[in-house]
Amino acid sequence: MMEIDIHEESDGSTPRANENDLSNRRVAPDESGEGLPYAPVNWPNPGDTWRWKVGKRVSGSGHFLDRYLYLPKRLCHDGAGNSTGRRNSFASKLAVERYIQASFPGTDLKEFFASFSWKIPAEMSLLANGAVKLKHVPAVPPIPPCVGIEESDSQSDGLCCKARNKLCISLLEKAENPPLVFMECDICCTEAKFCRDCCCILCSKTINFSYGGYDYIRCEALTGEAVICGHAAHIDCALRCYMAGTVGGSIALDSEYYCRRCDARTDLVPHVMRLLHTCESLDSRDNIEKILNIGICILRSSGKTIAKELLKRIEVAIAKLKYGTSLEDIWKQEDGSHHESTAMEVTTNQEPLNGKPSSDLLSASFDYCSESQKLAEDVDQVLHALKNSQESEYKVVEEKLLAQKNYICNLYQQLEKEKSDLARRTSTDPDALLDIVLSRVKQIKREITNLKEMEQIASGFGKTSRATLKKHFNFEVEE
Repeated sequence: MMEIDIHEESDGSTPRANENDLSNRRVAPDESGEGLPYAPVNWPNPGDTWRWKVGKRVSGSGHFLDRYLYLPKRLCHDGAGNSTGRRNSFASKLAVERYIQASFPGTDLKEFFASFSWKIPAEMSLLANGAVKLKHVPAVPPIPPCVGIEESDSQSDGLCCKARNKLCISLLEKAENPPLVFMECDICCTEAKFCRDCCCILCSKTINFSYGGYDYIRCEALTGEAVICGHAAHIDCALRCYMAGTVGGSIALDSEYYCRRCDARTDLVPHVMRLLHTCESLDSRDNIEKILNIGICILRSSGKTIAKELLKRIEVAIAKLKYGTSLEDIWKQEDGSHHESTAMEVTTNQEPLNGKPSSDLLSASFDYCSESQKLAEDVDQVLHALKNSQESEYKVVEEKLLAQKNYICNLYQQLEKEKSDLARRTSTDPDALLDIVLSRVKQIKREITNLKEMEQIASGFGKTSRATLKKHFNFEVEE
């Protein structure tokens, strides 16, 4: 049995597990457990044992990409044993840090994370030749490119895709692993032709599963214990809607994806890394360049060090592609000392396919100052346009809500006058006055119901039904 390196501190404090140590017990996909080495014990109080769980995806370093941490039972309930209703699970280290800082201010975060191993190594299998290889656990079942929707598609055994997409992953009966449990959704998922398994939440069109699903992102934020959001979006749609990449303003994204349905943020750097791995297995230059350009759009202007390094690597790969480097040599990594000069080496040491000499290429050198200024102006224009669109939508909502409020107030005034007339018998037909009063009461109730529907906008446009947006605010949402 493999020994886990856990030792007790000389001062009697909580034992620690070596962080990122591949000698820790390797675990299987979807495995869960509690306590060391992958979750804290006796924190914040003695007897408080945290739980952990992993997903299916494995990184190149041998650790699980999807790793979840769950609060001890005591922290999920109040003194009377009732649930606090607070979030009790975390899908990222940042989420844990925010919870600790908010609930236990003054805690030494380094000390907390040093008490257990955050990274969890995946189990291994020995090949026939004795080599060690990580078990392959695909993020999604391998399926061919999605060619679209066929209304006449016959779907057997009770399986059905609401979008009538014959290549929907929900129809793969022989999938090796059962699908994850998705959160309940009574907004977009109630639409007649919207399938959460294969439709984009932003444009409602089917997503493409080819080449590892490079052009979409699925939100895997935990919305409950072992329950994820599950809504997907085209990367291109998210970029166009300023819900992916690096976006300023109040949304403040840094190479991230913002889910319109659950408001969770997903780091897109791992997604770009998977794009690179996908490209290494392709033999089409056009497809490789198309996928790499998506990676550039995601990482552009990011402030993260790892994102900047990854962006340089992609730019180098595209430069090699354009100047005819063989596909095998495109992915070769140079030493760190030569990394930044690789793109220039490609330009100076190789003849491009179009036959132009290297001197011509060098004479058309990049003007980094002007390019940087142009990019800055583009970003400023985008942010300005986004701010204007948000202010415009807010103004429409404000006008509609105030108008509805004033309308109801006027109805109340009319009701008071009509009730007064009825009490004073100002008409020779009291029954007619009574009918007017009763009709006015029903009208007020209807308008108050409409106002309550309109107030759902407080949760955000993404969480307000399309019917409400259309009926009360005249906002058209693309099907």
